[in-house]
Amino acid sequence: MKHSIGKKGLIALAIIFATGAANADAQKSEAAGKPAASSQAAGAAKGGNDSKAKAAAVKAVDINSASKAELKALPGIDDALANKIIAGRPYLSKAFLVTRNIIPMQTYEKIRVQIIAKQK
Repeated sequence: MKHSIGKKGLIALAIIFATGAANADAQKSEAAGKPAASSQAAGAAKGGNDSKAKAAAVKAVDINSASKAELKALPGIDDALANKIIAGRPYLSKAFLVTRNIIPMQTYEKIRVQIIAKQK
């Protein structure tokens, strides 16, 4: 009984840490004068040329329902990682990809703004 509570606590802390680290990186890039990817997308959608607006208007990929081809379109995701993502479904949060050791943190950092984890 004590171990299950401990494991749940550790998982919760890992999720908090993973999302906190991702948010800290985004804040650092914004502070350095480099807008985060989501800020770039919003800016491109408001104005600018059409090619930038179309590239920025890419729809977020739902990791709970995306096909293998949709997952492979993400940077750093190959056949093996796409299969692992599909096998580990459902995810309560996109951060579970890291906490469940589905993908490495470096890959998660590349795709975190391009993915979501919708709940049914």
